[in-house]
Amino acid sequence: MSSIPMIEQTAGKGAAKAAARRGPGARKPRSGHGSDRRPGFLTYGFLGAVLLASLFPLYWSFLVGSHDNTVLSRGIPLLPGGNFLANAAKVFDSIPFWKAMGNSLIVSCVNAASVVVFSTLAGFAFAKLRFRGSKGLLVFVIATMAVPTQLGVVPLFIVMSRLGWTGSLWAVIIPGVVTAFGVFWMTQYLRDALPDELIEAVRMDGASMIQAFWYIGFPAARPAAAMLALFTFVATWTNFFWPFIVLDPSNPTLPVALQLLQAAHFVDYSVVLAGAVLATVPLLLLFIAAGRQLVSGIMQGAVKG
Repeated sequence: MSSIPMIEQTAGKGAAKAAARRGPGARKPRSGHGSDRRPGFLTYGFLGAVLLASLFPLYWSFLVGSHDNTVLSRGIPLLPGGNFLANAAKVFDSIPFWKAMGNSLIVSCVNAASVVVFSTLAGFAFAKLRFRGSKGLLVFVIATMAVPTQLGVVPLFIVMSRLGWTGSLWAVIIPGVVTAFGVFWMTQYLRDALPDELIEAVRMDGASMIQAFWYIGFPAARPAAAMLALFTFVATWTNFFWPFIVLDPSNPTLPVALQLLQAAHFVDYSVVLAGAVLATVPLLLLFIAAGRQLVSGIMQGAVKG
């Protein structure tokens, strides 16, 4: 344990040496009129239009969910009604909403954490380690993103059936513990954000490669890891296709449970969209809670890069 402070001090010295090696010709922050320019009216107008377009589906769901089912036959509503709480109560009575939300929370949190850990490890290896076949293996990992998910559903279901995991959350968690996109994301980020001099410095100080990753690589990857965790959480939370196939109606995730609100010959859109709004609330709370930390992490990573 006494070598940990030495590793951190060596990392600091390595950063200073890396800055010195760049020499006077290194890029410096630009100054002058270019850095004082502020976004104009067109920029703010474009961003405002994008924001309104992004919020419109949620607002439309809330509008319909706050009326009764006859609202669509009367025309397009412009103002919210007073039936949202009644429709939300119907959602809670019709499906196991809280159990489905708990399942979605477990699956999303576990997959987000596992994807960050394994993708960061793989990205560090591809970006900073030299081993035979690394480039070809990385190309193969990236190429798997071009394969549609639907092609692997049948063999994946057979595997889960033989393992006895059909109907269990393990059948949804295990296939998503690591993603090709996560490996590619972390590889590209660590390749530019982590100088080789830092790794060489701590290695010369006697640290193992695992220590170099833990004290140098993982802290440098935090901004990208935060974004990857958010992307993975949202993608897992909204995933419907595979959980609908492998899970039972008695043990669903939230998107699968919302599908149960649709009857065979009649669909109460006010109740369905009220359930969709309730399922979106946790994501909104997540963005509100993590938004400032994500922006600061991105800016910190940009400065380090």
